[in-house]
Amino acid sequence: MPALLRLAGSASLLTLTALAAPAQADTLREALAAAYVENPSLEAARANQRATDENVAIQRAPGLPSLNTTATYIEFVRQSANAFTAPERNLGVATQFLVPIYSGGAVRNSIRAAKERVAAGQADLRNTESALFSQVVAAYMDVLRTEALVALADNNVAVLRTNLEATSDRFQIGDLTITDVAQSRSRLAVAEGDQQQAMATLIAARETYIRLVGNAPGELAPPPPLPGLPDTVGTAIVTALENNPNLIAAKERADAAGFDTKVAGAGRLPQLSAFTNADYSNFFGTLGGFGQGLVQAEVTGNAGVRLTIPIFQGGLPAARQRQAGARESAALEDVIAAERQVIAETRSTYSNWQAANAVIRSTQAAVEAAELSLEGVRAENSIGNRQILDVLNAEQELVNARAQLVTARRNAYVAGFNLLALMGKAEARDLDLDTGGPLYDPTINYERVRDRIWDWDRDPAAAAKSTSTVDIPAPDATIGPQLLPGE
Repeated sequence: MPALLRLAGSASLLTLTALAAPAQADTLREALAAAYVENPSLEAARANQRATDENVAIQRAPGLPSLNTTATYIEFVRQSANAFTAPERNLGVATQFLVPIYSGGAVRNSIRAAKERVAAGQADLRNTESALFSQVVAAYMDVLRTEALVALADNNVAVLRTNLEATSDRFQIGDLTITDVAQSRSRLAVAEGDQQQAMATLIAARETYIRLVGNAPGELAPPPPLPGLPDTVGTAIVTALENNPNLIAAKERADAAGFDTKVAGAGRLPQLSAFTNADYSNFFGTLGGFGQGLVQAEVTGNAGVRLTIPIFQGGLPAARQRQAGARESAALEDVIAAERQVIAETRSTYSNWQAANAVIRSTQAAVEAAELSLEGVRAENSIGNRQILDVLNAEQELVNARAQLVTARRNAYVAGFNLLALMGKAEARDLDLDTGGPLYDPTINYERVRDRIWDWDRDPAAAAKSTSTVDIPAPDATIGPQLLPGE
């Protein structure tokens, strides 16, 4: 019995939030920074945004001057019987310089739509970043939670194993019955099954951490307090409606759709352009005729203005404009839908956060009561006033209360971070992450490429930046030494 009491005392002192922080522990800030730098999903989103940046230059190109040269070499294999000059071969080179002057506003509005979509993409990138951070926080807290649950399961198995030994000893001296031994053995078998399940869950949590962060979790430190959590749900909603990246992206896309409608309407308006043409022709001395002495090579040129006035196009411009208008209406509805979703998710997440905090308070009281109850039941059992089943039930209630407290603390932290993400305040710039360099700024690439007009301007060859996890050993379910409060 003394050994049993010692195990019970240790169990009552287990820390329920990843326990105390060991020296040199991995921190949540480090995990977020690693994911920010090397997560492939985030890197892919950044690359896609760089592709979106190029749409501004693509839409601007039709409004800029263009220069084209066409060279044609001809061998006249069979001459016409009526050909008087009968050349044998010809080289023709034609050069055209075209300057668009007016396109009905199509180019101007296409550029505006592209810029709005760049802004929407930047908001989407913010959302991808905060969504990734939410996943990392959940994975980090899941590792801490499952490590604590494995520790609880290990301790519970040890307690029940010692309890079975003590029960068997008391059965040998006739103090207890075979039923008491069977009950102890049954409860131990269940606890061992729970232990194996907890270990499997821990391995899965560590695998998720590796996938998101890019390295294996060490001894994780308790997370820091979350900054900027709202005092009321109303404050949370106001902030979310102003800063939520999904809602911002929806508004930018609606603005872009409005410019698309104007672009479609430009198809019925006149187009004006100026041009110059230069042509070089050389017959290589094969051009003949009655008078001979014909010029075998010549250069000609012309310049002018071209005005194109659409008169009838079978209803194509009107159909395009109606189609664009319908898509603009859909985009405006998407804004309302995004606003509704932000409001609903913010209220729900705020409620979950508050509920988890309330559960923490209630389960803390439950743990304290269960510890006191177990101590009393054991004392009463030692003098014969309680059965072994009563002790086993009291032990199970304490384990359940501790597990609920661990889970509630995990849920409260994750819900709090998700609330910050909905409010648009869960990005690297908000968390002051140390990433070993400047934070990624999508506007830098946009400013770099938006005015480029050289046709041979290229970026370096594409290459992946994130790291592979193939060389990281498969995680196991071992846990480090569990420190006691105050140690």
